[in-house]
Amino acid sequence: MDIKVLGPGCPKCKTTYNNVLEALKQTGTQAIVTKIEDIEEMMKYNILTTPVLMIDDVIKVKGRVADIKEIKAFLTA
Repeated sequence: MDIKVLGPGCPKCKTTYNNVLEALKQTGTQAIVTKIEDIEEMMKYNILTTPVLMIDDVIKVKGRVADIKEIKAFLTA
């Protein structure tokens, strides 16, 4: 599983990243987690609002913080 958190490093982006790590820990799921903060790199994904949570290159959450319960549901689906 490949998880990306896109955002410029704002508090919401950091919270989303930390929530991903906690959800992985709680579910015991193995994943590669990448935090993308570079604006030019984010533009490659054609996003305008952050934070963005992507799982296996599919946008799951955009423009808001994804909570741990929600991320766990994505991981176990």
